[in-house]
Amino acid sequence: MDWSHYRFRSTWRLDSPPDAVYRVLERPDFYPRWWPQIREVRQTGDTTGVLRFRSVLPYDLVVTARSTRQDPERRILQVALAGDLEGWVRWTVTPDGPGTRLLFEQDVVVRKPLMRRLAVPGRLFFVANHALMMRSGRTGLLARLAAAERGDVV
Repeated sequence: MDWSHYRFRSTWRLDSPPDAVYRVLERPDFYPRWWPQIREVRQTGDTTGVLRFRSVLPYDLVVTARSTRQDPERRILQVALAGDLEGWVRWTVTPDGPGTRLLFEQDVVVRKPLMRRLAVPGRLFFVANHALMMRSGRTGLLARLAAAERGDVV
């Protein structure tokens, strides 16, 4: 087993319509406005950017992200990651009654040297750190969608 390999999957049920959810997710440059652990997004090209994350544990992760799929018809967004994390992340937005079912999937290998050295003893902490980040992301997304529905957000 590669202790530096992680697969995550989260499903969020949201009251907002799928197209509204997709519109928020397709703008990674706005993620730091609603997802506190995404500290910085810097666009470097039409489909590339550099992102910096930091959750509860005292380290930053920096990745270069490259869009590999942006499908508004099927409402799928996928990016390839390189840097401190290597792999991919995908959002799949589907209707769920009057709202949305949002599926987040991530398959990555950690390349950050400190995290690789602490891979075995730190794994539970890294997984918990990710769970806290995801919980905060869901909370932020809900607030962003509610603000958009009120007309407070462009």
